[in-house]
Amino acid sequence: MRLRPEEPADTGAVRRVLAGAFARPDVTTPPEIGLVDELRGSAEWLPSLAMVAEYGGEVVGYALLTRVRVRSDRDDVAALALGPVAVAPHRQRIGLGSAVVQAALDAAVELGERLVVVLGDPAFYRRFGFGRADRLGLTSPWSGLGEPWQARVLPSVDGGAEPPTPGEVIFPPPWAKV
Repeated sequence: MRLRPEEPADTGAVRRVLAGAFARPDVTTPPEIGLVDELRGSAEWLPSLAMVAEYGGEVVGYALLTRVRVRSDRDDVAALALGPVAVAPHRQRIGLGSAVVQAALDAAVELGERLVVVLGDPAFYRRFGFGRADRLGLTSPWSGLGEPWQARVLPSVDGGAEPPTPGEVIFPPPWAKV
């Protein structure tokens, strides 16, 4: 397995991974594909935080971190949103999803990022240090979902971790379509 940032030549392979991972009989094209396509052309896109997992030379895993803002009464603070995370169906359950998520989080720490939010399965994301976002005072359109709305404070490069400023997490417009 090889983990690395997404390259422009990976676009088709990433779309195939997303299509396979999020396939549903009632949807021709999963909205996660459109989300990634729209984010790629936006100011919220951080190329070094779009990670792929290769297995046998084939792109089979994907984890994306993009810019969001935490708006409080005092100011806006930069943060990241994790998602979508996907693994090709024929390569699931062998640790690729965990590996690509950890690679993205590690890259975020190296860049000095401080906070990541995610909407997803608490049992999966707990292993990476995520917990309920409402306990950190973070709200979003998904706050009402309870446990799936999660956040993780990232350690600084020197190892310290400060709690985030409580506030509303503002997602870029493409997220409204998911």
